[in-house]
Amino acid sequence: MSGVGAGNAAAHLPVLFAEVMDGLAVKADGTYLDGTFGRGGHARGVLQRLGPQGQLLVMDKDPEAIAVAMQLASVDARLHWRRGSFAELAQWSATAKGLDGILLDLGVSSPQLDVAARGFSFGKDGPLDMRMDPETGESAAQWLAHAAEKDIAEVLWIHGEERQSRRIARVIVARRAQEPLLRTAQLAELIASVMPRGDSKTHPATRSFQAIRIHINRELADLEAGLDAAMQQLKPGGRLAVISFHSLEDRIVKQFMLRHAKAPPANRRMPVEVAFTPTLKLVGGAQKAGAAELATNPRARSAVLRVAEKLQVAA
Repeated sequence: MSGVGAGNAAAHLPVLFAEVMDGLAVKADGTYLDGTFGRGGHARGVLQRLGPQGQLLVMDKDPEAIAVAMQLASVDARLHWRRGSFAELAQWSATAKGLDGILLDLGVSSPQLDVAARGFSFGKDGPLDMRMDPETGESAAQWLAHAAEKDIAEVLWIHGEERQSRRIARVIVARRAQEPLLRTAQLAELIASVMPRGDSKTHPATRSFQAIRIHINRELADLEAGLDAAMQQLKPGGRLAVISFHSLEDRIVKQFMLRHAKAPPANRRMPVEVAFTPTLKLVGGAQKAGAAELATNPRARSAVLRVAEKLQVAA
């Protein structure tokens, strides 16, 4: 969701919009699911392509996103909403008859980044929260107040690929003994103070904020569960389109699609070669935003779209 534009729904610029619409190949009478509704940019595109018999199911953990979805559903009976993670999409009875397409636009949305009170951004001072659903679970401040130094370092290394993870964890634990870490600016300044000076254009706290956000929201675990659920609920011929914003997400999506589309390399140690039946077909390769989109939406620069189609498998 990181590639969207301005905070209000009308000005919402969904990332890779044309590519997503092409990838989903919307059928007029189909049933589609947008697992990351955000402010509804992609969802509106699907609705424009659906006929009167078509259905669009939307999900989001964020209550502000669901408020926008409820508003849209009040004027368009083809749209149905559910508050929650796309990891639980198979538990929604509306998906039981199968889906013709599923979109997952991962990460944090621009409205979430742009509102300081949500605590996602190191560029805007706000409470250190980072929860996509601010009514559920532990905030970043609460977690950092009690987490062991080695656990903080592990999260920064695994989810942020932060080379200075141990140094940052050490200084967080030292600082919290003096005063609680409650603000995003507090944490960003603390991280910056121990980072080696480099010529990188990115803020020194970028990787750490990403890592803490992923941990707080269980984003990678949700992604793995969501991909499995999508595979289960897609009809043969149905399309899965996933937009990721960093290498950890993209690696999971790429490996998932390849695992279902391509036979694993032969293992000479196996006495009998196991037959492989593909259940997905890759639709093109990794797609990125073009120059025109980047000129109007610089947050789209890290977006990668992958699309696959579910195959009919003989019983």
